[in-house]
Amino acid sequence: MALILVVEDSSFQRKIIIKILEKAGNKTLFAENGIKGMEVLETHQPDCIFCDLLMPEMDGFGFIEALNEKKISIPLIYLTSDIQDTVKQRCLALGAKGFLNKPAQETQILGILKSVLG
Repeated sequence: MALILVVEDSSFQRKIIIKILEKAGNKTLFAENGIKGMEVLETHQPDCIFCDLLMPEMDGFGFIEALNEKKISIPLIYLTSDIQDTVKQRCLALGAKGFLNKPAQETQILGILKSVLG
């Protein structure tokens, strides 16, 4: 069982992702954007982070850059509607451990989580 932070501005998407993760026996935390996600990290140490790219206040790029600046090395998996290969390559170059296109299926979410966490 892992503790997973879900950083997603869409409450609908957030609920779906959390439901999939909890059904598989994980515990979850959530944040509506990158700023809130950084606040969660002040008091919690999740095993993995699922993060959207396009969010208000601090987007997914800003979030991973903030993680890198603070030397926080929690595996991050992006879930996004942006399917451009250049976006995927930028995410991976910034240190993301995985990248899924929305809407991601349960098997994809759990499969990438297993591969990232071992």
